Amino acid sequence: MTASNGVDLVLRWVAGVFVVIMVAMICLQVAARYGFSSPPAWTEEAARYAMVWVGLLGASISFKAGFDPALMRMSPRSATTVRVLTALVRASSVMIFLAPVLWYCFFGPGMNTARSFLARSLVTTAETFDMPSIFVAASVPIFIVAIFLHGAAKCLSIFGDEQPHKEAH
Repeated sequence: MTASNGVDLVLRWVAGVFVVIMVAMICLQVAARYGFSSPPAWTEEAARYAMVWVGLLGASISFKAGFDPALMRMSPRSATTVRVLTALVRASSVMIFLAPVLWYCFFGPGMNTARSFLARSLVTTAETFDMPSIFVAASVPIFIVAIFLHGAAKCLSIFGDEQPHKEAH
């Protein structure tokens, strides 16, 4: 699916940027700690926030690439019915786990948007520098929507694949 591939490409690029930021912050912290005995406090927090982005985006990239943990890997040569059933179980599992998380990103108790995860992140700031926490919290719904898109693309790809060929003996 083209949309899934496009999103994956963008997320790979963004994750790469955050890896560079994370490594740069860690290097700056180490150099300041051992070179000047006084590391800036914000470098640790910036590296931690970059790691959150890398971890969540990396998880969606891994899901798309098929590197995520699985109880059992299905062969592309398996019967279409078996592949459809396993795709449904996988999609259901992902939805059961991630749909409530996505819901509470936007809605709090009583469907109150002001009490949602993202709304609360708008009014909180980082400890060591004046940055709203929304810049970190936004990674959660982005990750979930990407997982849903990649999952839908995987489910639809089952129907686009050719039927398994029987080998001649």
